[in-house]
Parts: sequence; structure tokens; C-alpha cells
Amino acid sequence: MGRARFLLGILCLLSLLRPSASQRSPGSAQPANITSCNGIFLNYQFETREKIHPFVSNPADQPYAFAANVTILNSGTTDFQAWVLVLGFSHREILVSLSNAVLSDGSDLPFASDPKTPVAFSGFPNPDLKTAIATAGDLSQIQTSVSITGTQFGVAPPGIPLPSTISLSDPAWSCPPAAIAKSNTSVFTCCVPNLDPLTNSTMIDNSTLASDQSFLPLRAGDLSITYDIVQAYPSSYLALVTIDNKSPLGRLDNWRLSWEWMRGEFIYSIKGAYTSLLSASDCIYGKQGQYYQDLDFSKVVNCQRNPIILDLPSSMANDNNAGNVPFCCRNGTILPESMDPSQTKSAFQVQVFKMPPDLNRTVINPPQNWRITGALLNPDYSCGAPIRAAPSNFPDPSGLQSNSSAIATWQVVCNITQPINSKPKCCVSFSSYYNDSAIPCRTCACGCPSKLPRTCNSTAPALLLPPDALLVPFDNRSAKAKAWAEIKHFPVRDPMPCGDFCGVSINWHINSDYSKGWTGRVTLFNWEEVSFPNWFMAVKMPKAYDGFESMYSFNGTAIGNDTIFMQGLPGLNYLMSEVDGSNPTTDPRVPGKQQSVISFTKSQTPGIDVPSGDGFPTKVYFNGEECSLPDMIPTGRASRIGGRGVSMVFVLFATVLVLWGQ
Repeated sequence: MGRARFLLGILCLLSLLRPSASQRSPGSAQPANITSCNGIFLNYQFETREKIHPFVSNPADQPYAFAANVTILNSGTTDFQAWVLVLGFSHREILVSLSNAVLSDGSDLPFASDPKTPVAFSGFPNPDLKTAIATAGDLSQIQTSVSITGTQFGVAPPGIPLPSTISLSDPAWSCPPAAIAKSNTSVFTCCVPNLDPLTNSTMIDNSTLASDQSFLPLRAGDLSITYDIVQAYPSSYLALVTIDNKSPLGRLDNWRLSWEWMRGEFIYSIKGAYTSLLSASDCIYGKQGQYYQDLDFSKVVNCQRNPIILDLPSSMANDNNAGNVPFCCRNGTILPESMDPSQTKSAFQVQVFKMPPDLNRTVINPPQNWRITGALLNPDYSCGAPIRAAPSNFPDPSGLQSNSSAIATWQVVCNITQPINSKPKCCVSFSSYYNDSAIPCRTCACGCPSKLPRTCNSTAPALLLPPDALLVPFDNRSAKAKAWAEIKHFPVRDPMPCGDFCGVSINWHINSDYSKGWTGRVTLFNWEEVSFPNWFMAVKMPKAYDGFESMYSFNGTAIGNDTIFMQGLPGLNYLMSEVDGSNPTTDPRVPGKQQSVISFTKSQTPGIDVPSGDGFPTKVYFNGEECSLPDMIPTGRASRIGGRGVSMVFVLFATVLVLWGQ
């Protein structure tokens, strides 16, 4: 018995020393180690850990401060440019500080990781690694180390909190599952070139390219921001920042751009835009004021580490002091090319002063952690780290057939994203000529306020309505909804469902259906107190797209990918805000409204079944924001909920049974 207990104790101790299943490699193939790797070698080394306050009774919630180091070594034959490291953390790690890298999405530190979402790191200030062949094995040029400090939870000694994955984000490289070193304190892998020629490669072989071609090509994205150095001096430089909309459905209104200076830089002057704060106090009381003692800081525009930059109004476009920059001064509006090709860009210039030890005209470090936001009903964007690209060319302003080149160019790519736990900002209702009930927007379609009135139910499905109820604010629909439910014998929850809480709603109505075609009606409702100039919307119609014919009060265009783009006609593209009724004391408020009929032919879409759902959009966008769709669609035979038919006859039959029982 004693020997069995002794063996059991040894096994328990070994289980503690053994890394968790999330840390063990799921694959059977062992990656090459540092001596045999002929690609990009990645190694995550756990270094120290210390138990920190608060001390809690639950071991899973006990915090520990930790330190780790990641080594990236280029052991291949091609330069590795703009490296992006990906780590999958599994122990609720909170990253507090980094060296030689920044978070690729521009997030601030401290950063709370999510076990479901790997964390990406971009190299800074050295994003490129040369080859051992080209540098005679100089480690300072072929290797970089990223120091990480932070907090993790629940892994007490002797357990080792290692990441579950370590890899590169570039699809040009294939990284096998990481292996755990014999010390149990590190994981490593060796990434090799991906032989798929369609991958977006960052592998540049400088031996086969001219000096002006050894840059990465511009990358595709919803929004491309270029940071062009057009003048360079030992202690300062002039940069042209251009924001270019590449998305057919993206837009920005009243854009606000921000970044983070990493080397003590500050904005001395700006043209074509302005900073939200005009202040030099951070410089005067900081190291900038100590170094530039003879500089007149009263002329300095901004000394914030994270400046916020806004576009100038159009009235200042020709101002020689503040404007007069091509593509500047557009009230912060950037439209998609499908709407207006002349309004897809915005630009401004900044004069930047540098700090030691970067006082050399060839030493320029672009700002990091870029972010850009728009107005209420604009999509959300997530921006990557700046990547060195081929210098931009600019046409000669005098009209000569020559171009001038930027000294250096970096590109920042931003893509439309859906933040975690975010809600839409607009919603859609459905109705049809063959069903006298309108299906309103979903309950809390745009999110419920944190403090909901007790008189509404945030989880109950929205009540079917008479179509005219869609014309009044939600707060004025209760009586109509109850009366309609009583007429139609629909059940009514107590309390009743909450509203949709959306600033803009769109009604899609099937107007007619005949042998050769069909028509719909699109109605926009603006429940906000602000108007929407130059609005646009788009619908995705997989089954009906090929049959699109025309719109009558809107300008409708088929732009591909089953998408129909809509905007107001010239002079009619202003969606008014909500206003008071004729008698504000008794009449409900009136939303801004625009409407158009849309027609389709069936000759190009044989077999289309409009009542069964083919006539309703699968996605709807307003000003680039994807709107919430109802859970059900009206049909002549049933109301399909989540793809399952729920017969109205069944509902009526159930009601009869209930009444019979009473």
C-alpha cells in the first residue's frame, strides 16, 4: 500500500510538471530546431513569474506577473520583410509592456488577450530581417527579440504558462504546430516558404530586383493610408498622409485619425487638416523642450503622443495657410468609388520634428498604432502596422509629363471589422402585398440600453404590426401593436418586447409579383436628430440580382457580387432628420423618409420564387454599416422563422384549442 501511494504521488508531481494540453503540439511532425531550421525560426521562452496581489482563494483566479522573450531568426535565403508574429495565449494573459514590437491592430497597452483570438505583433522599429548570406551571419540584422511582460492567471509553479500557438500571419510562410522544448519552458517552430504561388508573399529576393523595386507591393484592403516623406532634414521631415477608400461599400463621415509617436516626435505644423488639441505643453515640460531650447514652441501645433487629426471644412480648401493640399478639406467625408470617384481620397501634410538619436535625414520612423473612425453610421475599421512600400510618385503640378517621387513611403491597411460584442447601427423590416402583417426590426436589433425600463422585454420576439405602424416611432406603436394582435389573434408577451433602438431603419416591401417580373419598394426612415447628406445603401440579392432592371426615385446600380448599390438622385440625396409632428403635444415625431420602387425581370432568373424568400435581401448596408435583418420573412403560406416554416394555420388552430379549453 505504501509503495502504491509513493508511485501515485510521483505521478501527480509529474502531471503538474507536464504542460497543459493546450500547450502541447496537436500535430505529430516535429518542427526543425534552431540548428536545422532553414526558414524563419520562432521561439517563445518563458523566463520569470511572481505571485502578485490580490491573493485569492481560487487558484484559477490568482494573478502572476510573468516575463517572456520571443526570438525571430531568419535562417532562410530570402529577406523577411514586415514580419508579423502570432501568439495564442491561453491563460487570460494581460500584456503590459513590449520591446521591439507593437500590437498589429494598434491596440493600447495593457491589452487583455482572448483565448479564442490569437494576438499579432508587428516589428518596431525593425520590421525587416535580412539573410545570413547577405550579412555574413550578423545576428543584429537577421534576428530580433521581443520582450513581453504581463499578467497571467491560474498557472502556479511548477506549471509553465506557455502559448498554445506560435506562428506567422503571412500566408507566404507555412508554420508547423509548435513543439515544446525539453526544458518545458519554451515552445518553438520553424516556418518554411509556402509553395502556393497565390499567397501574398513578403519574401523578397533582392538579388533579382533593382534597388528601387526591393519593396513590398501595396497591399489590398478596405482603406489604404500612405505616409509619404516628401522632404527630409536631419531634425525634421515633411510627410503627406493620404487616406484612400478602396471598399465599394465603405465610407467615412467626419473622419478622425490618430496614431502613436514612438520616438518622441511632435507635430510642428499641419496643412489640410487640424489637430483636436492645439498645445505644446507636453513638449515644453518634456525632453523635447530640453533639446530644442531655441525653438519657438508657440508655433508648435501638437505635442501629444497620440494626436487626433480631423479634416478641415471645404471652405478652407484654398486657404494658403491651412489648406491648399490636393484632396484636403472635405468635411471629413470619404465616399466609395461606386458613388463618386472624385471623393474617395482625403489628404493632409504634417511637419514632424524628431528627437535624438534619430537626427539623420535617412532615419525616419513612422508612427504606429493607427486608428480611424467615422460618424455614428459608419463601419468600424481595424488598422495594421505601417509597412514600407515603394516610394509614391506624384504628377508634376506644372503639367509637365514627369513625376516626382517620395523619399520614402509606408502603407497602413485598414479593414472593416465587427468588434466583439458590437451591435449593428441600423435595421431592416420586411413586408409584402400578400401578407397584411409587417415584420418589424428585431428586438434590441441595435443593442439595448444598459438601463432598460421594466415595462419591456429584451428577449421577446418583436410583434407583427400593421404596415402603417412602421411610420411612427416605436414608443407610439404599442396601441397599434396590441390592437393588431387582438385582431389577428397573436399572442402578446407581458411585458411587451423592447424596441430596436436603431437610428435608421429600412423597410423592404414586395410590391407585386407577376409572370414576367416583380417589383419591390424600399423605404428609408431616419430616427436620428442628424441628417444624412449623400447617403447610400446597398442590398445583396443572390437569387434576384441578375434580374435587376431599374429604380425610379433612387439611382440604382448593379456593382457585382450580387450587390445593388442605391443612392439618392441629384438634389434628392439628403435624408432629413426626425422632426416634431404638426402638433408636438399630441402628434408623434416624424422620421426623415425617402422611398423608391425597384423592378426586376424574371427572364434572367428562371425559377425564382419571390414569396418563398428569393425577393428579400440577404444583406443590407446603409452608409457602409451592415444592418440587422429580421428573423422571419412574410410568405403567402407561412412565416418562415430561421428557415423553419411556422404555418399561420397552425397558430390559428392552437388558438382555437385554447379557447375551446376555456
